[in-house]
Amino acid sequence: SSGINAEWPLRPGDKAIRDVLAIDDIFDSKPAIMRAFQIAKNCTKSKREDVGADYIEFLEFKFFLLSLRQYFEYWVAFKRIDSDDDRRISLEEFTAAKDVMEIWVGAIEDLAGEFEKIDGNDGGLILFDEFCKWAIAKHLDLEDDDDAPDAERH
Repeated sequence: SSGINAEWPLRPGDKAIRDVLAIDDIFDSKPAIMRAFQIAKNCTKSKREDVGADYIEFLEFKFFLLSLRQYFEYWVAFKRIDSDDDRRISLEEFTAAKDVMEIWVGAIEDLAGEFEKIDGNDGGLILFDEFCKWAIAKHLDLEDDDDAPDAERH
């Protein structure tokens, strides 16, 4: 045995992220951590059926870190739009954020129509999961994140 834990569960993994990085604000971004975890744990076929569905395995960990960075960016964007901090975006909040969203994703011609497309469950509010799908499709990129200026986007 190499002494390296080959599997990593979401709990207490999310707490470990906060504790290792020593940034309490990151713990508030649990939806981003959860999305990255869900994506990463399903990116390869598990070699261990007994834990594969609930853990990130060693080969999935790099993908988890890459996903985590991207979902943190989506979380920051989501929080900037969600002005009342209820973890949902209303049409009013979406409309008020038009100028900044257009910096991130380009022109949005029909705000109400775009809102309806994003609101996949027709609940009248955009949830983080729905926002992520839109952000991915639109190649959302915050203007003030830490992308290296010469980094190639994938």
